[in-house]
Amino acid sequence: MPTENLKIHFIGIGGIGVSALAKYHLKKGSKISGSDLVSSEITEALKKLGAKIYIGHKISNLKSQISNLKLPDLVIHSPAIPENNPELKEAKKLGIKCLSYPQALGELTKKYFTIAVSGTHGKSTTCAMIGLILAKAGLDPTVIVGTKLKEFGDSNCRVGKSQYLVIEADEHMASFLRYFPKIIVLTNIEKEHLDYYRNLRNILKTYREYINHLPNDGMLAANKDDKNIKEIVRDRISNGGPISLYCLKQKEAKKLKKILKVPGEHNIYNALAALTAARVLKIPDRISFKAFSEYKGSWRRFEIKQSTINKKQLTIISDYAHHPTEIKLTLKAARQKYPKNEIWCVFQPHQYQRTFYLFKDFVKVFKKTPINKLIITDIYDVAGREETKIKKLISSKKIVKAINKKEVLYIPAAEETADYLKKNLKGGEILIIMGAGDIYKLSSKFTPHQNLVGGKIQNYS
Repeated sequence: MPTENLKIHFIGIGGIGVSALAKYHLKKGSKISGSDLVSSEITEALKKLGAKIYIGHKISNLKSQISNLKLPDLVIHSPAIPENNPELKEAKKLGIKCLSYPQALGELTKKYFTIAVSGTHGKSTTCAMIGLILAKAGLDPTVIVGTKLKEFGDSNCRVGKSQYLVIEADEHMASFLRYFPKIIVLTNIEKEHLDYYRNLRNILKTYREYINHLPNDGMLAANKDDKNIKEIVRDRISNGGPISLYCLKQKEAKKLKKILKVPGEHNIYNALAALTAARVLKIPDRISFKAFSEYKGSWRRFEIKQSTINKKQLTIISDYAHHPTEIKLTLKAARQKYPKNEIWCVFQPHQYQRTFYLFKDFVKVFKKTPINKLIITDIYDVAGREETKIKKLISSKKIVKAINKKEVLYIPAAEETADYLKKNLKGGEILIIMGAGDIYKLSSKFTPHQNLVGGKIQNYS
């Protein structure tokens, strides 16, 4: 089926990945509609681009797309959408072709020279960096990424005219097995999504299968410092498959540390991964390093804003970290960047199942946290991905109790948290608002000013 000038309905269109694909098809001339449970800045942005958006999942959303008895050509749905979703059930009943987001993106990967970024952490940033390098090199890539970039007009999608496609290839529910890239970039591998994989052995097995999707001349760019990656690439090395390894000890790391505006050792790794991919494509280093020096950071990835509280200055860092390792690295980077400031963090755990399976890791990280005050809110409930029995076994209260430190508090909701912060912050503190759910909206409770990049004020309109 051609992918241009179609009528496509998206179920779960507010998701960061699904929305990027919707923008791609809008740009290609298709008529787009979509539904989601709640309105968000993502759905509002899609409205402005011309998509018809419905809030709530109802059969009528799909029926209203039928004009002159012509059904939508295609329905694309988030992997989180259950089989009993009324719109999905109706679409199948009507005989409309239905694809999950990974299936639909997988079809695109077969049509482009695809560079896929995978790993437990750093996918979005590395994907963004590669996309920006290719754009600066004049290769005009299409980029589908799980964050918004100012360089892409504050969007998670850039549609280019070349053969190159750069994507964030997620391992959740083995989604990346639907993709067929020419270059795979592997950042790191840890225990994650244990509600699906159950253990690390299954995770590694799935990554091995994914790497085998590379053609004979396909390139694997991988983090040599990661023990789990070393484990799964061993076969490829012994079989003589093309592979390019990067590590923190290589000389470029020192230069990257000096020029990157985004802080933390993890971002040096992300840049090394992007540099490795750029070299595979024969892009000169001078172009890559210029792109790194100009990279402003991504939405909710150590995104720094200046605000005021009680008429005093407050620095807010919005960050997407939701896995214990990501939390550890983000808080470490914050302490390194602000060694003398008081640092407060508001963390919203993301998904009951992740919190349950990684409970001990969360507690361990927060027990050793280098910050002054930690507030943990209620767990963000991910629709379609939670098990009722696990929801009864885990809570934010249990995390706080296990951490057992007086500077760690449990406050259920964002409104109550905002009230507490307004009463207790004195001004001059660094406030980190952290999590993959909707906790980022907390920053709107304070008086906004400019975004900051690397300590310098950047005005964005």
